Amino acid sequence: MSHIRVAPEFHLILEPMSGIMAEEKDDTLEYSLDHISTVVDELDLIVTDMMNSLGPDKPLLATFPGREKAAVTAGVWTNIFYGFIGGLILMTLFAVLLKLGGL
Repeated sequence: MSHIRVAPEFHLILEPMSGIMAEEKDDTLEYSLDHISTVVDELDLIVTDMMNSLGPDKPLLATFPGREKAAVTAGVWTNIFYGFIGGLILMTLFAVLLKLGGL
């Protein structure tokens, strides 16, 4: 529970997070939110992981240690590959145009 019974015979309870002492009433409903707090903490980790996935230099929740810069390295190699392929296509078009006498 999230409160402490200080004097059960006088129906006094203490809420430890705020330090407020109050009278316990019979007409109020008590419900413990402790198990919900653990679920919220787990969801907070997932949300933080989703926010970290937007940046290439942030560590993700399920990655191995030392893999923080993997997305940056993969992006560099992908750009090199596509640049090479694009250069080959342009060179081929240029050579074909020269062969046909278009330039």
